[in-house]
Amino acid sequence: MAEIVVEPIERYALSAKRRVKTLFSKIGVVGCGKEGQNIVRIAAWHGIEVVFIELSEEKIQSSLNNISKELDNRIETWGLTSGEKRAIMGRIKGSMEFQDLAGCDFVIEAVRADEKTGLRSIDARKDVFHKIEQVVDRDAIIATNATTIIITELASELEFPDRCVSLHFFVTSPEARIIEVVKGLYTTEEVYNKVCTFVKLINREVIPVEESAGLVSIRLFVTLLNEACEALMEGVASAENIDKTMIIGMGMRFGPFQMADIVGLNKVEKWMENLYEEFGGPKYKPSPLIKRLVRAKRLGVQTGYGFFRYDVDGNKIDETSMATIASRENV
Repeated sequence: MAEIVVEPIERYALSAKRRVKTLFSKIGVVGCGKEGQNIVRIAAWHGIEVVFIELSEEKIQSSLNNISKELDNRIETWGLTSGEKRAIMGRIKGSMEFQDLAGCDFVIEAVRADEKTGLRSIDARKDVFHKIEQVVDRDAIIATNATTIIITELASELEFPDRCVSLHFFVTSPEARIIEVVKGLYTTEEVYNKVCTFVKLINREVIPVEESAGLVSIRLFVTLLNEACEALMEGVASAENIDKTMIIGMGMRFGPFQMADIVGLNKVEKWMENLYEEFGGPKYKPSPLIKRLVRAKRLGVQTGYGFFRYDVDGNKIDETSMATIASRENV
């Protein structure tokens, strides 16, 4: 057998291609549910390599399938080509091992609050932060996508809490061009500015928010939803017409009931409970109607039933409001 001769390519005026590491060339996401998938897709869309962590191979594949499906929707509306989709999916890697976050410039915790970890939400997220810190470099930034948990408390037990921030990607409108960014008590100005740079890299506008449970968006939304539930239970108007009033009359993309269904009523209830515990204001206490629907496992789009009914693609399939029924009966 002839010997294979390997010659250096430099002789032919060529050079080996080396990837130049730049700021945010690779990021990590822990938890790839609805929020995590949104973050992964947006980052990969803008040329950033992403590795996400999930609990099982089944969940990894499900997340990849959902991201792929969302990109297919863009292709159908001429917002993307098949080649661009392949490039985006090629930048995404799923893993079950935190060690694969090594080399990431930025890691975002997006753990689902309803996962059965046996820990309180804050404790589960603290555990994730500790695991991230053990594998990333000292200058890597660690963030949470949680909205009702204070980043200072979340970072307080880390060795280097100065590199931690909070930011909020919007779930109800994934293409919303804004991200709320929160600097904690320990966060350095350098880290905060880098995160603002990341937000601009993915074509979003920074909304600076002072450290407060619920930020701006969640505090206003749950208050609106509670008032909408009150109006419904008092018989002021139907759920359909309450939503229609806010969409057409106030220019909202979704009414409060459909928006809650998209987020998930179990998650909305958790938001409210956290805010009620934090502030003690009755305006944050979950409406009995929301609690009734959650007990009945009518959680919104994810189950096909919530305030309204939905098909498998998440489209509202009729104008019969489950909320109107639930407001008068024990479901």
